[in-house]
Amino acid sequence: MKLWSIKLLGKRCRTPKTFWPFLIFFVVLVVFPTHDQALAYVGPGAGFAVLSSFLMIFIAFLLAIINLISWPLRYFWRLLRGKNAYKKARVKRVIILGLDGLDHQLTEQFMAEGKLPNFQKLRNEGRFAPLATTFPSISPVAWSSFQTGTNPGKHNVFDFLTPEWKAYLPKLSSAQIGNVQRHLSIGKYRIPLGKPSLKILRRSVPFWNILSEKGIFTNIIRVPITFPPEKTTGLLLSAMGVPDLRGTQGSFTHITSKEDTSNLTGGTHLLAKRVYGRFHGSLPGPPNPMVKDHPTISLPFIISSNGKMAEATLELCGAKIPLHLGQYTDWVPLTFKTGIGVKISGICRFLLKSLEPQLDLYVTPINIDPEKPALPISYPAVYAPYLAKKLGRFATLGLAEDTWALNERVIDEGQFLRQTWDIHAERERMFFDALQNLDRGLLTIVFDSTDRIQHTFTRYLHPDHPANQGRDVFQHQNAIEHLYQECDVLLGKVLAKIDAATVLIVMSDHGFKAFKRGINLNRWLLENGYLTLKESGQGGEWFQGVDWSRTKAYALGLAGIFLNKKGREGKGIVSADQVAQLKSEIAENLQKLRDPLRKEMAINAVYDSASVMHGPYLSNAPDLIVGYKPGYRASWASVTGTVMENIFSDNIKAWSGDHCIDPKTVPGIFFCNKKVADDELSIMDIAPTVLDLFGVAVPAHIDGKVLKMDVEKKK
Repeated sequence: MKLWSIKLLGKRCRTPKTFWPFLIFFVVLVVFPTHDQALAYVGPGAGFAVLSSFLMIFIAFLLAIINLISWPLRYFWRLLRGKNAYKKARVKRVIILGLDGLDHQLTEQFMAEGKLPNFQKLRNEGRFAPLATTFPSISPVAWSSFQTGTNPGKHNVFDFLTPEWKAYLPKLSSAQIGNVQRHLSIGKYRIPLGKPSLKILRRSVPFWNILSEKGIFTNIIRVPITFPPEKTTGLLLSAMGVPDLRGTQGSFTHITSKEDTSNLTGGTHLLAKRVYGRFHGSLPGPPNPMVKDHPTISLPFIISSNGKMAEATLELCGAKIPLHLGQYTDWVPLTFKTGIGVKISGICRFLLKSLEPQLDLYVTPINIDPEKPALPISYPAVYAPYLAKKLGRFATLGLAEDTWALNERVIDEGQFLRQTWDIHAERERMFFDALQNLDRGLLTIVFDSTDRIQHTFTRYLHPDHPANQGRDVFQHQNAIEHLYQECDVLLGKVLAKIDAATVLIVMSDHGFKAFKRGINLNRWLLENGYLTLKESGQGGEWFQGVDWSRTKAYALGLAGIFLNKKGREGKGIVSADQVAQLKSEIAENLQKLRDPLRKEMAINAVYDSASVMHGPYLSNAPDLIVGYKPGYRASWASVTGTVMENIFSDNIKAWSGDHCIDPKTVPGIFFCNKKVADDELSIMDIAPTVLDLFGVAVPAHIDGKVLKMDVEKKK
């Protein structure tokens, strides 16, 4: 594709010749749709909202025309503004390479063994240090502190899940999808009039928004907790928080012809019927937003052998897709019809595991199609379709690597690695395309493969891990070492493309340790008199059976204990004057918890949240944060509010490593190609440091400090 140059936001952008015609075409399709165009937003639990009013279409069309007419004036203004944007900057470019979960101890070990030459080179030229993570050390919390430069008490993200106080039920901590309030009923159809509210729950301001307001160009690719995308004058592609097309955070499908009564967690098990040698079934998609009760829209399919033992053909959506045993297909576009002319687009990949004697087919979660997003996943909206058109379709799901399918043994380790590295390759293409086109400004990207592979392959580093029982311990024993070496190769490519006027920061949000034993905090609270059940032995998922009128504390999520406070919880009993004493008592007793099997203490420390964070949202935080000792973590049942389980249990899932433990034991990594004089570094320091490098004043609310970086003013 031929490229030409324009000036935009004070930056030289190399942009395809087809970009502006494509932008106009995209605006026309979205604002004034054809019969085939889906005008819809989808989110967890919200379904779709379809633009159905001709008046709304007309108004939106007028706004688009005004936008196009005024574009030359706005473009000229940006040129003038951008001309002085870099006047105080000490650098031309800042590149932040995020490697989620890269561990400081392992990085140091592999460097000492000579296995990471590019990391070692970066260390010698600049700085390598541990990077303190957040309390708690959970990805959405840490990445929110990275982007805002603030502690959790100021950005309002404390875990993946947060309680809905009145109902004692969990909700996502990062984003909220509201229901459509008004509908038009016509027979069986129920047409939404409007769209659901969609907002990000992370508070405070990302540092790239501050930069872009000053005219500094920014390109932010797949940084967690950027969904829904916020308005910016730069470019942004959302990551963690983006749902699949069904409205979940990632739900795979397992299709088989074998009668199976097993219950899958995080997935759907479907039976395909054999008829005259061909397998027939239906692939479930999103709920139908246009029909009462929102029934699931399903796509019928047929799978037939093409005469070769390891090959078959999948007939779906009018296409014939070749299936090869043990190989993933490319992204397959799917079209779901609502019944009144509106179509919803998604993509997925298929993996044929077996054809005879029984069909065994794995289907990835159905991702939002980046070419035709049913939900805003980028800013501007055209950015995701542009990337898809230029570089090919890509995973859009926030947690795209299907760790739960591996946990459920629907796919094996080799198949999971293939999927993960394919997604990594997609991210690399985006990154180097953006890097090639960046003359001035900020480029930030986060790679997830480092996190997902360490979560699922840490057991190979620990022969005594319970998850090794009955499983391979040799075939993939070098998966984590290979991961770090591939990151080193990636770094080498980056180093070859930067100059002295560029600051490169390589960082992670936390480190990793083994997760061998789970601790059910709710069971411990029950046995120690802080939680009470209505009936003995009856305590199901999501606190079923809990007697809130006699319960003082409960645990939800990966690291938090909440007091059942009066005025906050729906049936709170703990008064304000009891809080301090109760927190102190629970913390003191819990720190004495000893594992009877391993005969060791299981918890390093229990932190009063008020002692490790501060800010306007502190009241939303867990009252206590549990700092597990390495090797331990909240059990799977404890995370979901289940009480009836032993306090201790072996973790036998493939998910064998974790970081949701004592934050002091899992620092991330910090590398920079410039000398940095500071002794102690925090993930909150990066935001103010980047602002300072571009000559932008650091807002007073930011908690991080500006690092003393040896950078000469750019020429």
